[in-house]
Amino acid sequence: MTPDEYCQQKAAQSGSSFYYSFLFLPPERRRAITAVYAFCREVDDVVDEVHDPDIARATLAWWRGEVAALHAGTPTHPVTQALAPFVDRFDLSEQRLGEILDGMEMDLTHARYRDFDSLRRYAYLVAGSVGILAAGIFGYTDPRSREYAEKLGIAFQLTNIIRDVGEDARRNRIYLPLDELARFDVPAADILAARATDNFRALMAFQAERAERWYDEAFALLPAADRRSQRPGLVMAAIYRTLLEEIRRDQFPVLTERVALTPLRKLWIAWKTWITA
Repeated sequence: MTPDEYCQQKAAQSGSSFYYSFLFLPPERRRAITAVYAFCREVDDVVDEVHDPDIARATLAWWRGEVAALHAGTPTHPVTQALAPFVDRFDLSEQRLGEILDGMEMDLTHARYRDFDSLRRYAYLVAGSVGILAAGIFGYTDPRSREYAEKLGIAFQLTNIIRDVGEDARRNRIYLPLDELARFDVPAADILAARATDNFRALMAFQAERAERWYDEAFALLPAADRRSQRPGLVMAAIYRTLLEEIRRDQFPVLTERVALTPLRKLWIAWKTWITA
């Protein structure tokens, strides 16, 4: 299996909405973004699947060394080998990849977030930084497209947090800001015990409204000159916003189920958005 085939398999197995946004890209850009996505999956799996925190930290430290090896021209892992041809062309900087690792390390030390400012920092590291990398791969002419991509990445992460409340709680993680839990009178114990109260649904409606604002603010930043090249992000946004609307329509059943769109529906949204964006 070649490094590119390894990354393609990693992306396809995930079933992520991101995979569908890559389908219509030219081959070289598709290879690059698929490798970046595979990198994100690899390091995220360390946090989610390695149950010993010390081993997880050591593994993330290994990945940090592997990122350094990538930029020194000596990568050893299939993912970094797949990234290597694109480091200079698409500015896959060691700093930006390191920010993603910083965010993963936060998952080993932070199971709660005091307020939205602290959550926003986490969301930037694990998603906003990825958005900036992706924007460079898709191509842009106006620097404002980086701001758009960063904000859009954070909007995606806020949507993920809403979708995954129950799944995260089963790992003893609550990404909803604690001061907002207090404002809506939702004890953390209710979330950990999967008690869906009216207060919880009001809290989640507040989270959804904020995510929508981040999407709107991101789109307002996207320069018209770069709209076509940045279509993959628009595809992802269309899929994610449809998911968010489904969760809202179903009254936020996220404590006990993981709401998802079918692969066929994602593909339809992706194709329709690509040809009209």
